Amino acid sequence: MENPSSGSIHPQQSPPNPNLNPKTPNNNHLIPGFNSYHPSLSRSIYSDRFIPSRSSSNFALFDLPLSSRNSNSTDDSSKAYTSLLRNALFGPDSGPVLPPVTPEKNIGLNGRNLQSSRPNRNIFRYKSETRQSLHSLSPFGFDDQLLPGVSGPSPVKAPRKVPRSPYKVLDAPALQDDFYLNLVDWSSHNVLAVGLGSCVYLWHASSSKVVKLCDLGNDDNVSSVGWAQRGTHLAVGTSNGKIQLWDASCSKRIRTMEGHRLRVGALAWSSSLLSSGSRDKSILQRDIRAQEDYVSKLSGHRSEVCGLKWSYDNRELASGGNDNRLLVWNNHSTQPMLKYCEHTAAVKAIAWSPHLHGLLASGGGTADRCIRFWNTTTNTHLSCIDTGSQVCNLVWSKNVNELVSTHGYSQNQIILWRYPTMSKIATLTGHTYRVLYLVISPDGQTIVTGAGDETLRFWNVFPSPKSQNTETEIGASSLGRTKIR
Repeated sequence: MENPSSGSIHPQQSPPNPNLNPKTPNNNHLIPGFNSYHPSLSRSIYSDRFIPSRSSSNFALFDLPLSSRNSNSTDDSSKAYTSLLRNALFGPDSGPVLPPVTPEKNIGLNGRNLQSSRPNRNIFRYKSETRQSLHSLSPFGFDDQLLPGVSGPSPVKAPRKVPRSPYKVLDAPALQDDFYLNLVDWSSHNVLAVGLGSCVYLWHASSSKVVKLCDLGNDDNVSSVGWAQRGTHLAVGTSNGKIQLWDASCSKRIRTMEGHRLRVGALAWSSSLLSSGSRDKSILQRDIRAQEDYVSKLSGHRSEVCGLKWSYDNRELASGGNDNRLLVWNNHSTQPMLKYCEHTAAVKAIAWSPHLHGLLASGGGTADRCIRFWNTTTNTHLSCIDTGSQVCNLVWSKNVNELVSTHGYSQNQIILWRYPTMSKIATLTGHTYRVLYLVISPDGQTIVTGAGDETLRFWNVFPSPKSQNTETEIGASSLGRTKIR
């Protein structure tokens, strides 16, 4: 409804006559010096449009406050109608209605810039981002009130909640507090292997059944365990430099392989190829189908090898050592393909990304405390973040682009990170010693951490590929604290 100008006069109307056609008054009735049209009172005037008169309407029934500005020149009924329409569309606190302004037309009437003065409640304005609540976009309700029969807006998806406490704790007596060992691994058949002193125990996640696999005797200790990628074969590294290969399905030792002079602290599988890293600074490549103990020897580290990980395509092997070096090897050479020396402490934590080929993460010890990211395809250092604590282990989620790091001195925490921003999703605490061991379940949802406090703790940190609320096979049914032996 347009507001009449200050000099306009409402024409009088006679009762409608269907037999007469409306006539438009001509300019002969305009008197020079006057800006209004004055018809004769004794003559019926017929206009080409109908302008309703609301002067007799009782707007007091609606309890609408009318502005007193320009009251002498603005029709009361027009002001009431405009105020009612504005309140219904934009709320009771909206300012005067201005013509719509698009991003291409920021200049309004009289050359004024309307973009800065137009009200934020205009729901038809194009915006790249809205900061208002979805409820405020409804023209018919405020203060989260909805009309009967009208459903509310779809709620914003809440961020994923990570439980801050482990849902299961296993007592693991004699679990060693040694940074250079790798004593926990989880198989594709959902069986957890743990080295405790001279023995290896198997914990079946589906039934919580514990089985003692082997005992090395009084003169030897378990220094590492590693499951084959498929099947039930478990490699057990020993303090005497030997590797025992066991078939866990029948608790039978298949063979014993030699070659190292000192303890074997790291193991990594690539199909039928088993890589072993030792305190004697060497890495041995073993094909379990061959009769020889090893098929090649990799020399590049100057101190004990404590971290080994094959990439997901089985083409690259990353190794970390107590010489603060991170090396990358391929299948066709006995010399490292890439050398990274930026860490200032031992490199045990190594993880390949399952989401991006060639993306490698590594973590340094107490004097370093950093997680670094590398692109082995382009041989570039991508980024570095100081965690504030010794980095003991890293594992990447298969379901989402996130990773977990476990730490030692001085906070003994577990941190869930979002990559590539490296923003913290959650920090988990509970271990009283440095968290030296970390493995992930085959479904990619659960991690197990082990520490010198002789406990194994199970945490639900990652969502499932299909749903974030799906419980794992070892979920709530196994709550509580038990012993692994």
